[in-house]
Amino acid sequence: MGKKSQKPKIVLPPELPPEILEDDIEVSDEDLQFLQENRHYARGFSRLDTHSITKHVTRVADVKEDALEALYEKRLKKKALLKEKEESGLRVDPVDALPVKTLDGTLYYRTLPKTSTLSENAENGEEDNKDGSVDKGIVKATKAERRAKLKKQRKEAKKQGKELDEAEEVQQTPQAAVLAEVKQDLTAEEAFKSKMQKLAELGMALLADPESNIKSLKEMLLISKDNDHAIVKLGVQSLLVVFKDIIPGYRIRLPTEKELEMKVSKDVKKMRYYESTLLSAYKAYLQKLIALEKKPSLHNVFVSCICTLLDAVPHFNFRESLLGVVVRNLGSSDDVVRKRCCATIKSLFTNEGKHGGEATVEAVRLIANHVKANKCQLHPDSVEVFLSLSFDDDIGRPEKPNVDSNRVKYKKGRRRKNLEEPSQLPESDKKKSRKQLMTKMREEVTADYKAASFTPDVMERRRMQSETLSAVFETYFRILKHSIQPKVASHGENGSPVSGESGSHPLLAPCLKGLGKFSHLIDLDFMGDLMNYLKKLASGGSNPCNSEKNLNCFTVSERLQCCIVAFRVMRNNLDALNVDLQDFFVQLYNLILDYRPGRDQGGVLAEALKTMLCEDRQHDMLKAAAFVKRLATFSLCFGSAESMAALVTLKHLLQKNVKCRNLLENDAGGGSVSGTIAKYQPYASDPNLSGALASVLWELDLLSKHYHPSVSTLASSIASISTAHNQVFLSSISPQQAFLDLSLERESFTPQSHSMKLNNKRKRGSGSSTSVTIDPAPDSASIDEDKVRNKLSTHFMLLRDIKENERLRAELDRTALYLQLYEEHKQQKKKPRTKTTLV
Repeated sequence: MGKKSQKPKIVLPPELPPEILEDDIEVSDEDLQFLQENRHYARGFSRLDTHSITKHVTRVADVKEDALEALYEKRLKKKALLKEKEESGLRVDPVDALPVKTLDGTLYYRTLPKTSTLSENAENGEEDNKDGSVDKGIVKATKAERRAKLKKQRKEAKKQGKELDEAEEVQQTPQAAVLAEVKQDLTAEEAFKSKMQKLAELGMALLADPESNIKSLKEMLLISKDNDHAIVKLGVQSLLVVFKDIIPGYRIRLPTEKELEMKVSKDVKKMRYYESTLLSAYKAYLQKLIALEKKPSLHNVFVSCICTLLDAVPHFNFRESLLGVVVRNLGSSDDVVRKRCCATIKSLFTNEGKHGGEATVEAVRLIANHVKANKCQLHPDSVEVFLSLSFDDDIGRPEKPNVDSNRVKYKKGRRRKNLEEPSQLPESDKKKSRKQLMTKMREEVTADYKAASFTPDVMERRRMQSETLSAVFETYFRILKHSIQPKVASHGENGSPVSGESGSHPLLAPCLKGLGKFSHLIDLDFMGDLMNYLKKLASGGSNPCNSEKNLNCFTVSERLQCCIVAFRVMRNNLDALNVDLQDFFVQLYNLILDYRPGRDQGGVLAEALKTMLCEDRQHDMLKAAAFVKRLATFSLCFGSAESMAALVTLKHLLQKNVKCRNLLENDAGGGSVSGTIAKYQPYASDPNLSGALASVLWELDLLSKHYHPSVSTLASSIASISTAHNQVFLSSISPQQAFLDLSLERESFTPQSHSMKLNNKRKRGSGSSTSVTIDPAPDSASIDEDKVRNKLSTHFMLLRDIKENERLRAELDRTALYLQLYEEHKQQKKKPRTKTTLV
């Protein structure tokens, strides 16, 4: 009965497609052709019952029209409910919640889930349909049921809204991070521009009116303490420009407590406030600069600001701090920093009008202490700056009393009265105190006047120059003493030298240059010690240089420089010194053959030849002959520049010493002129024991055929010197000038081309000799480098192709040999088989 009571389920027909007019239908030619060719495919459609199909589509079978309309309405309601279900939420009012704009430009509003009465009816209808009743979906629910369902739906809506908010936050997190980074970059750039603009405004205001805007210095200092290095760099450089412009031309002295208690005018108060604020800001600025020294990225900016300040305002306060920083960086490993500091110190020494010479004395003392603290192991530039110093010529002379004659006479006339007056007129204590006070005030006024006046004090200048000179020579003597002391390199466990210890003497070369420049200012009390130091250095130190453990091996240039300094000291103090310079001649005689062009300095050798041989007043025949022979030998061994300097010196010696010209025409081997030594000793270390007068200058014949025309011409002129009379005129060119003219740096020499005839016998033919003329070499200036490069590349490509062909030919021959051996091997295998078959 239950099965019979259930009504059959009514299935509504599907909706018909929208009607389309026949005119709107477009049929292609291919479709028409296909239908015409395949008409038999459409036979099944002709058999369909179109009447029954139309009946079931237009109306449901066995259902009345009223019930059919209700079913259609119910189906429309279901479609509406499904459409509302697809829309999962309800948009919130844009006023209450702003939308979120994504990177692609779309807007998203926050939504909440919604429920409606239609959805309730739909759910009820679905549940009723599941039970099998169609009419229950249309029945309305009671009020109590609606209230319960509304409460339940609100709770679910709240939960779903929270979940949606969390999901939106998760989705917006990467976008928010990107937006935050962009915003941070924009704010940083805006802050940088605003700080730049602020620095510019403050700086312009200070430059326009420093006294009224002196407080702006503190604001600029605060900006320069920023964490951004770019802002710090701009702030420091802006303050540098401001301080250079507003710093006064005098040294600021802050008022004492007594002076502050005194009543002063408004202008004085304003000036005191301005000076105190400027000095405190300048001090803070220097502290900021010194703090930047520890930051490698700003170290160059720090050094640049310090050097600029010291060069611009060396008279102002805190000069000692600036000098300490600059002197400390004189031996820096950074070339830019070191050169900048050296240039600043040299400018300080040269322009003494800015500071009156006080900064020079302080800088020289600091450098001397710096050299002492580092045990003379610094860069040569640290001491080479002393060469920029200049001293008065009369600094070494005793001071002359400058007393007025009238004043002397007046003192003599008043001498007797002054002896009697104290006994006759005793002064009271009040008068004495008043007199002392007046004297003290006069001294203060005189000191202030000297400080404010620009007239240099002669006595004060002499005192400062004496202190500077004593500090310089103290440094030089310390370097000499340190160089003479034997040093042995300490080795580690593995036998390698310990880092930080070195046997080299980097300060010796600038020290010798300085001694040569200021040798006329050396005190006579130190001459003996100086000459002893120079003798030891010229001989190579206290120990021989061949010792492996000794590190005091001086170069040839350094030893020659010691000889030059000794001769200059002797020549500048000729009246007071009586020094035997024979040891230095012996060292020069041995060092001439120890010279190497690539290792030693040719200019130093040329200077030594000029100072010791050309400018020597003593005329020793044996010594001069030994040097003539040694210089002729030297000219054969080295380049044109060295040979030219040696030949110039040789010619000078022959012109000054008439008896030495016998070396040009000495066929008998010396005779009575040769002296006690009848045979030439070329390996003798002492020039007086070499016996050079017993030799002949055969080297000039070879030098006259030298490839360089200047050398060959000079050698020919020396060989033609007459021995009959003494030639008074001497050569006008010095060895130094000759060396510089023919040195590699200034030499633009192209050897002359001579047509030479070479007799070459042909291997093939009759064997007759043919004369071959060598074409002159082309001028180096007219050679096209690209053309030469192309020819060379073509030549080497050809050589490479030849080598490659030879290799391939060898491989081909080897392969052919292998094939031939293989064929022979096959033939040898076939022969015994044929014999067995015949048998």
